[in-house]
Amino acid sequence: MGTILSLNHSRTRGNEPYEVLQSASCKRPRLSSSFYEKNPRLIPCLPDEISIQILSRIPRIHYLKLKSVSRTWKATILSAELFSLRKEMGTTEEWLYILTKVANDKLIWYALDPLAGRWQRLPPMPNVSREDESRKGLAALRMWNMAGSSIRIADVIMGWLGRKDAIDRMPFCGCSVGAVDGCLYVLGGFSKASALRCAWRYNPVTNSWSESSPMSIGRAYCKTGILDDKLYAVGGVTRGHGGLTPLQSAEVFDPKTGVWSQIPSMPFTKAQVLPTAFLADLLKPIATGMTSYRGRLFVPQSLYCWPFFVDVGGEVYDPEANSWVEMPIGLGEGWPARQAGTKMSATVDGELYALDPSSSPDNAKIKVYDYLADDWKVVAEDIPVRDFTESESPYLLAGFLGKLHVITKDANRNIAVLQVYVQNHVASISEASSSSLVDPIEHAERPTESELDLWKVIATRSAPAAELVSCLVLDI
Repeated sequence: MGTILSLNHSRTRGNEPYEVLQSASCKRPRLSSSFYEKNPRLIPCLPDEISIQILSRIPRIHYLKLKSVSRTWKATILSAELFSLRKEMGTTEEWLYILTKVANDKLIWYALDPLAGRWQRLPPMPNVSREDESRKGLAALRMWNMAGSSIRIADVIMGWLGRKDAIDRMPFCGCSVGAVDGCLYVLGGFSKASALRCAWRYNPVTNSWSESSPMSIGRAYCKTGILDDKLYAVGGVTRGHGGLTPLQSAEVFDPKTGVWSQIPSMPFTKAQVLPTAFLADLLKPIATGMTSYRGRLFVPQSLYCWPFFVDVGGEVYDPEANSWVEMPIGLGEGWPARQAGTKMSATVDGELYALDPSSSPDNAKIKVYDYLADDWKVVAEDIPVRDFTESESPYLLAGFLGKLHVITKDANRNIAVLQVYVQNHVASISEASSSSLVDPIEHAERPTESELDLWKVIATRSAPAAELVSCLVLDI
């Protein structure tokens, strides 16, 4: 068992644990299955309480192989008790999960263990079938491996202009993703038949997918966010009589009870004050993003008339008051937008970050929101984000290990995960205000931002044909 226990130190040795296992297998005879039947304990001569604590300290990347040791080990590694113990002992690990799209509009998930630099491909999402409306309520629909999300939101928006024929030709698209209670969720989606209510859950403990409780209403391209260990689904689009219709409704999922509950709909206040009925009919309001920040949900909004969109700030949901209020003006107006007006962000240590790709074709800036000043400030520049204009998501943002990360494609079109150094803008302001009280010699010895590495690549994966779709972080 010494070989197995050595896996706990694999964080600094890359692929060495596998070499250790192979060499150990050559020196020691393989134990027969009868040995484990006569010794039901996890580790012979040790109480199971101690053994499970040992397992809880082993990096999770090795669990897939350790399940093959015995049926007892497999049952233990798949148990909720082990992962509850990991949480109690502070041995949980943050993994990055990236959703990509490849040929034939197939969706593939990859998981990255950032400390070990190891990738794992998730099992494919299950097929979903719907019967014809004349038979069981919905038109024929089959999502092969949940294939889709290929229709750009720009193409979807064209449906608002009465392009009903274009909608009828669309395959499945527009599913949204979220992460709560240690699981990934894939929500809804759209087909020529209807907007879907279905939800699917990926459990990393069992490395498998299962069907979850459906949403109360079918929605596609909705925005998701996590607040107080609950999953929120806001806005999106559904099928109307003349095309696609934007949704103002919102709902919340409690993973403890498995129940979706309605919350107040977004007022879209600025969409209600358009000067003429013509503009009100032409400009369609839509939520273009959502983030959990300072205990509330911040939802930027736009008015669309393809191919044009107009930012109208946004609204903020307060769960304690169970109501929406208008978003601060500086936050909404300065929030950088990517293709089709969608707005992306990530929070790290309570700070809200966004990436502004408009500085140059192959570089971008990182901005942080100053809550007190209601303004966005640049904290890092020259972040290499290449201009893949044909891509739906040329970059993604994620916060894990206490750092901000940018997920993009490198020059060879491989997936690259960049760790970005950003200064705490609050600390910078405090230091600036007290600089006159600091010893000038001591102050001069501090490294400037230009002397530090603003970013570094922590992981890459060969996937030249894959497009980035979304990413999430799980800590289990």
